[in-house]
Amino acid sequence: MEKTLYAVDELTGLIAAVAIIRPSKSVIDLEAKSVMKKWKDKSFAAGVNRSLIEQGVAMLGVELRELITDVIMGMREVADKIRL
Repeated sequence: MEKTLYAVDELTGLIAAVAIIRPSKSVIDLEAKSVMKKWKDKSFAAGVNRSLIEQGVAMLGVELRELITDVIMGMREVADKIRL
């Protein structure tokens, strides 16, 4: 659980930032591809510590895109509660 929280904490911030700039302002129609594009832009959501996310991905032994997809799916389940 600790490894998962470590990996996901910063990532949820990045995903929320990507969702907010979309026309729908929602995670409902957000895909990992869009998050990956913004991942490469270091000036976008500059406060998100990408190295922490990378460390978390390594600890979990998953691919970054896979983790992003999983987090998006989790955020979709509570989209109304998190207002995304």
